[in-house]
Amino acid sequence: MRIAICAPSTPFTRADAARVIALAATTHPTAELNFHDQSFAEAGHFAGPDDMRCAAFVDLANDTSFDAVWFARGGYGACRIAQDAVAALTSAAADKIYMGYSDAGNLLGALYAAKIGHVCHGPMPADIKRDGGEAAVLRALDWMLHASPQALEPQLQAGTKYAAFNLMTLAMMVGTPLMPDLKDHVLMVEEISEYLYGYDRAFFHVTSHLQSAGLAGLRLGRVSDVPVNDRPFGEDTEEIARRWCAKTGINYLGRADIGHDADNRIVPFGLATFNAAP
Repeated sequence: MRIAICAPSTPFTRADAARVIALAATTHPTAELNFHDQSFAEAGHFAGPDDMRCAAFVDLANDTSFDAVWFARGGYGACRIAQDAVAALTSAAADKIYMGYSDAGNLLGALYAAKIGHVCHGPMPADIKRDGGEAAVLRALDWMLHASPQALEPQLQAGTKYAAFNLMTLAMMVGTPLMPDLKDHVLMVEEISEYLYGYDRAFFHVTSHLQSAGLAGLRLGRVSDVPVNDRPFGEDTEEIARRWCAKTGINYLGRADIGHDADNRIVPFGLATFNAAP
């Protein structure tokens, strides 16, 4: 399997790319990982200018020799290129796997809205830098190469539609052309490094936009590294999620095993065809 890797948001490093390639060579020898040179470019905050990042993704997605496009890392920047990038895709992009999370959710959402490819919220090469991050990288490879049920978020059930996003990324997507139709989907969200008042505000924004979207329900992933405010907020992360779901008539279904960490499990978008492993 040939897996192409680019960085639609912020730069990766050649040293970390070498670690990912070496790990894959040992554990998944049939995987050929190809990092686009754009992944290592730098232009201020970004992994190269917008046109470079857009062109790299389009080139890889439209290349018939690749089976998957894996986003190297998140950060910020994918929303600046997603609409133009998806518009430039050809039929060659239609059957590929696309995997990432965090800011890459902008491209995942745009691809899913356009009904292009097999879109998955899941680990990225950048997870190699986390404690226990090798397991996250291997989980992604297990899914891309072998469709391993053990890699999936354990709540997934056959016959139900799913989608997953970072909450703040989703809050910036709703109401834009990047936003897919989530009617009848179970939506999973996770968050990192947001004050509880910011997390609360994002939940207000997302649930207000999606209260009439016909969601089947919402599950909350991990909310990690919450900064300490100058006064207690008065609610924890799940209480906030439950309150906004109740206020907007969205079914709150409990927790999800996704997050900005090495334990992040994979959520393929759309209709699940088999149950996740227990």
